[in-house]
Formats: sequence, C-alpha cells, structure tokens
Amino acid sequence: MISPSSPEPGKIRLRLPATSANLGPGFDAVAIALDFYLEIEAEPAAEFSIVATGRNADRCARLEDNLILEAYKRLLRAHQREIVPLAVKMHNQIPLGMGCGSSAAGRLAAIALANHFGQLGLSADAVLDEAYMLEGHPDNVAACWLGGFVAAICEGRRVYPVHVAPPQDWRAIVALPAEPLPTSVARSVLPASYWLQDVVQNLQSVSLLGLAFARGRGDLLRLAMQDKVHQPYRAAICPLLPLLLPLAGDHGILGASLSGAGPSVMVIVDNESSLPEAEAAIRQALSGVQSVELLLSRFISQGANDLSNPAGLLSEN
Repeated sequence: MISPSSPEPGKIRLRLPATSANLGPGFDAVAIALDFYLEIEAEPAAEFSIVATGRNADRCARLEDNLILEAYKRLLRAHQREIVPLAVKMHNQIPLGMGCGSSAAGRLAAIALANHFGQLGLSADAVLDEAYMLEGHPDNVAACWLGGFVAAICEGRRVYPVHVAPPQDWRAIVALPAEPLPTSVARSVLPASYWLQDVVQNLQSVSLLGLAFARGRGDLLRLAMQDKVHQPYRAAICPLLPLLLPLAGDHGILGASLSGAGPSVMVIVDNESSLPEAEAAIRQALSGVQSVELLLSRFISQGANDLSNPAGLLSEN
C-alpha cells in the first residue's frame, strides 16, 4: 500500500495516437502511428465516473466492462495498491474494433493511469512490457507508445522495439467499413501452417518494408507491402481489401494493406498533392460498397504523451 504520508497524485492528461499494424507482411511485428487520438483527463474522485465525447462515446463512457478501467484496477491489484477511483474525461477519435489500435491505446492509457495514481514507479520500458502482456502482441502498443514506424520483437515478458521517423511527405487514407471486426474473429480464419515459399516471400517483403520506411523509398512499397500470411485468408471477412489492393502503384498510391487485423484498409499516398486523386480512385473502387468512411491522416513520429507534464513525453527513457 502507499504510505499515508505520500502526496496524492494530481490530475493527469494523456494523449495516445491511433496505430496501423502489420502493413501487409509485418504480422504482429511492425506498426506505425497515425494522427488521430485517444485523449484522457483523470483525477482522483469519490467514485468512478466517465464523461466521453467523440467516436463511440456511449461505449467509451460505460463503467462496466470498460477496457481502460478494468486494466487499471487489475494492475493496481497486481501491485498491491489501493484502487483510487477516478473522474475521467475522455475524447476519442480512434474507431473501435476497426484495426486502428484502439485496444492498444486504451491499455496503455490504463497502465499510465495506474502508474501515476498508484505511484508504481514503472519505467517507460516497463510500461511497454506491461502493455505487451495485456495486448498479446507488441506492434500496436510499441507504435502508440513510441510513435513513428516501429518494429518490435519479444523475449519472455520484454519488448525490444526500434522506431524510425516515417517520411514527412507520405500520407495515409484509412477506409473504414460500416461494421467492426473483433480481432479474435480475424485470427480465427488463419491457418495453422504455411507453405515455405509463402513464408520466404513474407520475410523478403517485411525486410524491404522496414528499409523502405527508413530510407523513404516509396517506389518499393507496392512490393514491400505484399503479404501471404494473413491478408489472403482475411479477405473474405474484410471485403474492402481485394477492392483496394489493386490500386497500389497508381494515382499516387504507394501501397495498401489491412489496418491491423481489419476490417479497415490503409492506403499510403506519396504526398499531400496526390490525396485528391487517390481519394477519388478509392471512392471509385468502393462505389458498390455502402457506408464507407475515409479518414485522412499523417504519420507521426511522437507517441503517447502527458499533456499535464511540461516535458510531455511519457515514453522518453
């Protein structure tokens, strides 16, 4: 327990970015941060409360079965800390269940809140490790925490990430279908084994993908984002994917892939001036699909931050 003489932590304000993982061949290994956010303001209170605005506000405001509150409480119990009730204000821009990293942002928010109000003293690396254990894979949490294009590997409970700043000119268009897709369903369609030649092609593609982002080689993305491990099997339950993959290489579109486990698809565009033509091509390709939303985004180099802290960065070591 915290000593009674310990000062009570004050208000904290968090901003955590959306992420897109896999990027084709980088299954459970790579992700990139996008410039729409989960923003949270929290302070100690007599009882838990949430005021939510933005996307999926009703779901975000639930006190029961709330991903952030449940993870917050669980972590405090695991560290034998008193559960501090919180008054939470939340503004969410990240679509839930759409493959844009909403669960990663929520779990990192929960850990940051527990670390702050429970005075756990977790380092930035330890926060990321905790998030990986909750999420089950490191890609989204690493990109949300660190920003930029991230590749990550795990050993036991530890995450070893490397991140680079993405090319400043590149833009993303995320195509969102009407209905979300649970990650568990998206994983259930994957096979238990793969052909050797498919595995080799993915290794070649993901190796090229990391270097293409690091060197700004947009001319390589069409090939570097080709995948044989998960996208062919998820296409049947992510119907936007087969419609948008053929656009890579035309209309300023460098590459396309499922965003995370889907059902959204992320299209990478070479620069701002190409966005109108790329958007028009996407809308034409999806002309027979009802209720598709297009989100335009930049790739960002900064990850989660604490807006109540002058230094800002949560993930700085």
